[in-house]
Order: sequence, then C-alpha cells, then structure tokens
Amino acid sequence: MSDTVLKPDICVIGAGSGGLTVAAAAAQFGVSVVLIERHKMGGDCLNYGCVPSKALLAAGKHAQAMRNGASFGIANADPDVDFAAVMAHVHDVIAAIAPNDSVERFTSLGVQVIEEEARFVDERMVQAGPHKIRARRFVIATGSSPMVPPIEGLDEVEYFTNETIFSRSTLPEHLIIAGGGPIGLEMAQAHRRLGARVTVVEADKALGKDDPEMARLLIDRLKAEGIDIREHTKVARLEKRDEGQIRVHVSGAEGDAAIDGSTLLVATGRRPNLQALDLEKAGVEHDRSGVKVNDKLRSTNSRVYAIGDAAGGLQFTHVANYHAGLVIRAILFRLPAREKRHILPWVTYTDPELAHIGLTEDQARDEGKLNKVLRWPYAENDRAQAERKTTGLIKIVTGKGGRIIGVTILGAGAGEMMNMWALAIAKGLKVSDITGYVAPYPTMSEIGKRAAISYYSDKTGSPVVRGLIRFLRLFG
Repeated sequence: MSDTVLKPDICVIGAGSGGLTVAAAAAQFGVSVVLIERHKMGGDCLNYGCVPSKALLAAGKHAQAMRNGASFGIANADPDVDFAAVMAHVHDVIAAIAPNDSVERFTSLGVQVIEEEARFVDERMVQAGPHKIRARRFVIATGSSPMVPPIEGLDEVEYFTNETIFSRSTLPEHLIIAGGGPIGLEMAQAHRRLGARVTVVEADKALGKDDPEMARLLIDRLKAEGIDIREHTKVARLEKRDEGQIRVHVSGAEGDAAIDGSTLLVATGRRPNLQALDLEKAGVEHDRSGVKVNDKLRSTNSRVYAIGDAAGGLQFTHVANYHAGLVIRAILFRLPAREKRHILPWVTYTDPELAHIGLTEDQARDEGKLNKVLRWPYAENDRAQAERKTTGLIKIVTGKGGRIIGVTILGAGAGEMMNMWALAIAKGLKVSDITGYVAPYPTMSEIGKRAAISYYSDKTGSPVVRGLIRFLRLFG
C-alpha cells in the first residue's frame, strides 16, 4: 500500500452528475481536485436512469404515433418493433453522452480520477485502493441504488431493477412492475407501447407524491392504453413457474390474487449509497434516508458535505446539480449557500408528462397559504388542438397578493413548460408578472398565461370597476 498521501483542496466521492459538476467547476477555477468513483463514470443518470429511460420512452412514443395517425388523415399502422434494435438505440444514446463524463475528459480538466472504492479512515482522511487522500473539504456524491424490499420468494426468481432492465434485448411478454412511482410508470408505458403486456402493483397510491387530482388523470390515461394498474395492493410473495415464468401473489382491498408474468421489475424506491464509506469513522451522522446535513448541505463533520441522493430529500439529477452549485459557492467563495427546496421542480416523463413545483393545492390549504387556484385546459389551446394533444391542464396555486406558490402541469411538453414556472417561483413572481409577458402564438405555453389572466376574471363583474370605467368615459 502506498505511503503517499494526496492533499487536494477538494475530494469528491462519486462521479455521478452532482459529483462531476463539483469536480469540473472546482478544476476550472484552478482548485486541486481528486475524484473517486468505484464503478461507472456518469453514475446512475447516464447509465441506468434518466438517459436510458428517456431514450426508451422516445421509442415507445414513436411506436404509439404510428398507431394513432388516423386523426391526421394518415392510416393507423401497427408498428413492427425490433426490441433488440430499440435497446441498441438506448445504448447508442448512452455512448453519445458518455465522453462528456469520461475519465479522459476530467483528467484533461486537471482532475485526478481514482477508480476505486472510497472509505473514511478518520475525520480528515479517505482511503481509495492504495491511495490516501487528506483534503481540505470532502463532498459525498455517491448517489443511490434500487431499494429491493424483503419479499418472500424474491431470491428464487429472476428480477430486474432500473440498473439491469436495460440489459435486456428481448421484449417481455408480460412485464409485472412492483412500484407505481415515476420509474415504475415510465417503464410501464414505454414497454406497453413497444408491445408488452404490463401490470403495475403499488402498495399505496400510484404517484403518491404528486397532486392527487393530476395524478389520477394521468393514471386513467395510462389505464386507457391498456396498462393494468393495481393500487393499494401489496406483493405478498413470489413463485417461480415453468419456463422462467413468475407468479406474483398479491393482496389488496379486493382480496388475494395471483398474477402470472414473464418478467419482474422492482421499482419500489431508492436508498443512498453510503454503506461502504465508514462514515462513523469520520464523525458523519446518517440514517436510512441519507447523510444528515444542514441547509448548507454540511454534515456533522464540518469538512464533509453531501449532495444529491446521498443527502436525502428529492432524488433527481437536477437536484444533485443544484446542490453542486451550492457547495461550490460555499467551499470556494465562502458565500451564503442555503438549499431552498420549494424551488425544486420534478417531472414524470410519461405521455402526457406530469410536472410539479412548490405547494400542491392541498398542501397550500393545509398550511393556510391558499388564495386562489387557477386552471386552464390544454383543450382550449390552439396549438394543442392543432397537434391533437388536448389531454391535460395547468394548475397554478397562488398565495397572498397573487404570489405564485405552486404549479402542476399535466400535458404534452409539461417538463419544458415547467422551466418558466421554476424561474417564477425562484424569483418570487406574482400572477401579474406572468400576465405582463407576450407569448408567441401559437404555443402551448400560452396555457399558463391564460390561467394567470383568469386570476382577474372576477374583477370584470365588479360594480366598483364598472363604475370606474363609466366615470372615465365622461372624459371622452
């Protein structure tokens, strides 16, 4: 074992999206950085998460478009899906992005990359293979892994998680998904559109963290596509059948039942990757949800920060990148950098998409902050009509003085439309600010402006306002 001790300014543990952002930013400012990664550069997002799932969803969307051409005067066609070619497309997309996250690129930026597993030796030192690293600051960016629940019989059957499902080259005959969150429902729709039969089993409510009204509209749409979604239903045990088939025994409000399928995907949540770090030796407190950090993302060891999934909270790539920016501000510039969770949006990339930021209607009401809820349907938008994408609506939750405190969008392009609303909430804008901008016509973003204008609809019948108009007319 080497006796040499590396002494960088910053040691980043984990080369996922957040860790790479910290390493690149610090290196570009001329700061010495050691980056440690035990597995694949790019982490979960590039290799098993955001990138491959969106590539698979895109393939499914193309297949679905072929089935639904008649409304445009184009004959419907049943697509001939080559699933092996679909998966080749998925891996081509990963390969196209991978150079941006590669060891070679980061080495060229001046980052020292160590491809080993890291563990803390004490409060100021990390061991990674033969290397010892004594840094001024450490950033834990180890991400998360699929959480596999203790289901009877699970060890006797073959099952997949999001880390392994993209290794398949054959389309499942009947895909059974345990878990009705964003990952489960995205994979359900993608596989259904590519020709598989799909059943989703969710112990609670599907999309339980989203606005209940909007989530229900999306679930109904997915059911209309032929996806069997069973909510408030638990997987009791698993049974291996002949020829690789799986029987899933479930129990729910409608009693016990058995579902026979060919493939099982477990999508029941994620847990932070902290087990190998020996955090106790560093004096870093943590629990099952992640490292315990303050609103500056600092752990109980003042030298150690945690970001992204490792810090608990919302588990999204853009959150890890947001955290990375905060710790760079704090470590390099000693600037105030506090996490503001209310400005963090999220999107479920089904078709239609479901996007959210801030408080839901129910949350605002429970917290006593609700003023008005503004709505506008896609069906009353000209662009949506032209493209026959009329399913969905926007809900804008307003507080005192018309301040925007929450937005949920269900519909085509909801994720892209959410960018403007994320800016609005981050800057504390009011409905009046939204009514003041000019939207190009025809665009679906007009849906949000029309909803904002409706905030003033009750003013049109106001006797005071009408009296003022009559008075002003006296002057010509």
